[in-house]
Amino acid sequence: MSKPQSEELYELIKSMSASEKRYFKMHGLAQNTDSKYARLFEHIDNQGEINTNEKFSFITPGQLPNLKANLYKKILQSLRRFHFSSSIDTQIREMIDYAHLLFNRSQYKQCANQLKKAKALAQKSDNPELLLVILKWQKNVVLHTANGDSRKLVNEVIKEARAVNQRINNINKFTNIQLELNSLYQQIGFIRNAKDHERVQRIFQSSMPALKEDELSINEKFSLYSLYINYFFFIQDFERGYLFAKKWITLFDNPILIRTKLESYIQALNSLMIAQSRLGLYNEFAQTKRRFRKIRFMHNVVFTENINKKLFKYSYVHEFNGLFMRGHFTEGVSMFERIKPDLEAQYYDALDAHSRLIMFYKIACLYTGDSNFGEALYWLNRIINSESADLREDVHGFARILSLICHYELGNQDVIDYYIRSTYRFLLKKENLQLYQKYILSFLRRLGSVRLSNEEIITRFKILRTQLLPLESNPYEKRAFIYFDIISWLESKIEDRPVQDIIREKADRQIKAVEELSM
Repeated sequence: MSKPQSEELYELIKSMSASEKRYFKMHGLAQNTDSKYARLFEHIDNQGEINTNEKFSFITPGQLPNLKANLYKKILQSLRRFHFSSSIDTQIREMIDYAHLLFNRSQYKQCANQLKKAKALAQKSDNPELLLVILKWQKNVVLHTANGDSRKLVNEVIKEARAVNQRINNINKFTNIQLELNSLYQQIGFIRNAKDHERVQRIFQSSMPALKEDELSINEKFSLYSLYINYFFFIQDFERGYLFAKKWITLFDNPILIRTKLESYIQALNSLMIAQSRLGLYNEFAQTKRRFRKIRFMHNVVFTENINKKLFKYSYVHEFNGLFMRGHFTEGVSMFERIKPDLEAQYYDALDAHSRLIMFYKIACLYTGDSNFGEALYWLNRIINSESADLREDVHGFARILSLICHYELGNQDVIDYYIRSTYRFLLKKENLQLYQKYILSFLRRLGSVRLSNEEIITRFKILRTQLLPLESNPYEKRAFIYFDIISWLESKIEDRPVQDIIREKADRQIKAVEELSM
């Protein structure tokens, strides 16, 4: 359902920066600073919350819809002018518009000059879509100015148009495959079984064009590498995902490309950090994170709202990932408690539903690692009680399993049996009941059914650990260990030590082993 006009206008005004608002008042409203547009703009800008039923003393109800529609249009026009110098695409489109005007006036030579300038800029920024529009107008000019010497130019334009069309087709195929994979991933999460694997492979391979990688343009490589990374992450082949993330980053050895393709650069760094964190490459991860932090201090770069949101989101995500890799849960909780008010006020609402779900689960795992099971339950309940049960069904399932573990740790035996039955029903409904879940649910049910001595409880913990260990290397079961290290939790119960200490010791050993291999 589309948003009401009032809501769209409210959101647009609230998204404007102080400098954008200042520019709009000076140029967008021109000399009509006391006009109804100006008063409506000021009124909405000063609103704390949107009120769609509000009455205005200076506007009749019949005028309001048109006034809002025109104000919305004026703001967009002002924003376009404000960002003109920093948007190469906007500059190219303006040159194409000028060429169109000149063409209609039969000023073909001047039109050709405008197209030449636009073409140079489109080639420099590697924008095949706009390049194709320019080539279309070049064809029109050639048709109206054809003479005996035009054959060479005609052949060049046709050849260029074919090449650009091929590039656009490739990018469309790559992005279409990625969109389809992403839609499935956001539903089921990491692949659950061979059937999922075959389905993902079929989507990936059925539309993949034959190509020579070294002949691809920069934008084609961006789209191709992004697709490969998403595919390999989906099937949990993080080693190959890591290799393609490194290839993507290598494209940015040219610093000019970082400035012109900043959003892609941020995405490439994010993909590389995800792979490094999954593979336990902590020192590499720390280096990439330092490189990521430097983006904030770059000069001659336009930080759009999209870019700012991504920087904000990935900064916190990878701060948490770094703490998870080292087992520094207490430090993580301390940091989170400091930033929690800011996150609640501005961060969570800025996230899409999928990112918000993952963030809540990571926070729950953070508190679990710090043995603060009550607070972990709060964040798990935000997932379990949400209306997005069809989004990342795997995380919803793992949240319910972790919730049971937290209830066990808190001694809530009176509710565990009810939640076990509820979890069984959910997992069966979502076709997500695998060995990992079966072992844990069976273990918790038996643990609460009879009174056991401490030695007997420890024996049962050891049995569960023995059952779960082989699953870490199972291609379809290992996804359960990505966010929560249940093996370390079991070892903490067996050894009667904090789970954080065990995870930290394992992390230190892994980091040391990786360092020795790289020497």
